[in-house]
Amino acid sequence: MAENMPVESEEVQWKVDKILMCGTITRPKEVTPTAFVVFVAGSGPTDRDWCSPLLLGANGSAKLLADVLAAKGFLTLRYDKRASGPHVQENVPKMAGKISMQSHIDELSGAIDTLVSQNPVARDNLFALTSSEGAIHAINYQIRAKHNRFKGLVLTGAPGRAIGQVGRSQVANQLASLPNAETLMKHYDEAIAAFVAGKTVMPDSSLPQGVQQMLLGLANPLNLPFARELWTYNPSEYLAKVQEPILIVIGKKDVQTDWQADGKPLEAALAQNGNAVFVYPENADHVLKHEETPHEKLSSQVLLRYNAQDRHLDQEALDAICGWLVKQANYTSKV
Repeated sequence: MAENMPVESEEVQWKVDKILMCGTITRPKEVTPTAFVVFVAGSGPTDRDWCSPLLLGANGSAKLLADVLAAKGFLTLRYDKRASGPHVQENVPKMAGKISMQSHIDELSGAIDTLVSQNPVARDNLFALTSSEGAIHAINYQIRAKHNRFKGLVLTGAPGRAIGQVGRSQVANQLASLPNAETLMKHYDEAIAAFVAGKTVMPDSSLPQGVQQMLLGLANPLNLPFARELWTYNPSEYLAKVQEPILIVIGKKDVQTDWQADGKPLEAALAQNGNAVFVYPENADHVLKHEETPHEKLSSQVLLRYNAQDRHLDQEALDAICGWLVKQANYTSKV
């Protein structure tokens, strides 16, 4: 297989429930790809490049990964969820109260159908490359799909615990330095209990503003029923149903997913899958960027520089992903 080939990109569009979806196909210029990768973004308004209006910078890891994989001969497709990207303002009112686990599967299915319609051979050599929450949607798709199934899945920054448990640990880390942290966590747990039970969420005023906004955002009717479905979802329980080859990559500098707390239940879930590989890069963060800061000095503030222009992909993580995909794809390319 050739290395470092020149690449080219083109925009593609399709509709899901009459709402326009937009994506980018990146491919090698000089060969016909026979292996294909669909990217699945993480939570919130994360777009096709894995950038977000909530974070600074436009140096998204998905675009960087797509360019690298295309240079190695893969064709990649990454897409904006309907609640992200340049059309979010016009799309969101149409989706109010309709965002769900199923709606995310429909978006991914639309992307795959679009890719396969243009490249029929893709159905036999198709892979997923996900970030964070995106793992959930790829797993759900794979469990339900009758055709156009993934040959293998690369799940990066994947949670292994119930999402509510992951969220609680993140909040606890944010509040740990405050003198009344224990009391604040009690108020947080009370608000979450109301949310899960379908009751009105009224965050205690003593909670930091950011935590209050997060709690109110969960209960916002616009985000339902998805937010409640997500909060009680345990990825490990569902991942155990996937028999195809899987690569799990969780960086040891990840402050959102923990390579031990999440990695261990994922390993247990895949104990019967003879084709599961786990890689925990020493210096990769949640979005696979190289992070030099010692883990004990990291905080949630590192999220703000995920996509800074001077950040670059962690080489250990990149080598693991590329090497695994090349091997699993049994990659060949023809001029």
